[in-house]
Amino acid sequence: MRWRTGRRSQNVEDRRGTRITRGATGGGLGIIVVALIAMYFGVDPSIVLQQGMPTSQVTPGPSGSQQRKPEEEQLADFVSVVLADTEDTWRALFPKLGETYRDPTLVLFSGAVQSACGFAQAAVGPFYCPADHKVYIDLGFYQDLRERHGAPGDFAQAYVVAHEIGHHVQNLLGISDKVQARRARVGEAESNELSVRQELQADCLAGIWGYHANRARNILEAGDLEEALNAASSIGDDRLQRQARGYVTPESFTHGSSEQRVRWFRRGVETGDVKACNTFEVEQL
Repeated sequence: MRWRTGRRSQNVEDRRGTRITRGATGGGLGIIVVALIAMYFGVDPSIVLQQGMPTSQVTPGPSGSQQRKPEEEQLADFVSVVLADTEDTWRALFPKLGETYRDPTLVLFSGAVQSACGFAQAAVGPFYCPADHKVYIDLGFYQDLRERHGAPGDFAQAYVVAHEIGHHVQNLLGISDKVQARRARVGEAESNELSVRQELQADCLAGIWGYHANRARNILEAGDLEEALNAASSIGDDRLQRQARGYVTPESFTHGSSEQRVRWFRRGVETGDVKACNTFEVEQL
């Protein structure tokens, strides 16, 4: 991926090296309320329930930026460029939708983080919080993506950021609120299906970014698209469930199968048309 000459975003908040101290207070009903808020915004409530609420006290960690590995700093730089590229793409596309794009903030953290959607550890992976319009990512996730999921490559890494920005697009367009309202009125199986449709649409929107960014700035090199498609496949619910427990339960999917994630990302990349990403109007995903 051609990224080194790209613009760097000014909307990156670096919280790496910040330690969040959990206190003994904040249990019981308080944790349950926060877990419900987290669930509304699409964050796994078990993360809050298992960890409890941290205190608001944050202190600098033992290592400053001078002690970070050059590879990590390069990755942070890369993420900033990808974020800037999504900004340029969606700023250009939103007026065509009759809307104005508002840039999100991308938060880099290490280990754990407090967001407006609750407290999360790095194990939850990258996530978007609609309540504060921020994307959260621990850069260590990329090592996991490469080594555990077998999805190396810079465009695979860019796809992860673009997917979370896809959720920001859904939030700005009012899609997220409609989905959450519907999920609150239906049973678990239908709620899971709505979640899958929302996630697959975010995959398609990530593909939309890839299409327009490449046309405008020629970012793609040979093999880049295959990297992103491999990443989409590697984090499908069926593949993750099979790895974790040896069998698959489709009714419990919340993000979509590997085949579905690849199909919808590819649709965005090939069409560049936001209207082609309406996962809520098709019978077969």
